[in-house]
Amino acid sequence: MPKGNPNRQTISTEKYQKKAGYRAKSFKLKGDIGDRFATACRVAGVSQSAKITELMQEFIDQVHAG
Repeated sequence: MPKGNPNRQTISTEKYQKKAGYRAKSFKLKGDIGDRFATACRVAGVSQSAKITELMQEFIDQVHAG
C-alpha cells in the first residue's frame, strides 16, 4: 500500500504493478553516466526502463551461454 493518502489511481497502479511482477531497483552510477544514458535513450526514442531491461537480459543470456 502506498504511503500517505494515495488516490484511487495510485492504488490501482500499485496493485497492477505488483500483480505483473514489477519491482523497483535502485543503484548509484559514477559521474554523469545517468544523465548521458537518459539523453541517449531520448535521442533513440526508447524508454530508459526498456533499454536497461534489454541490456540486463543480454548480459544474463551471455553469462548463461558461456
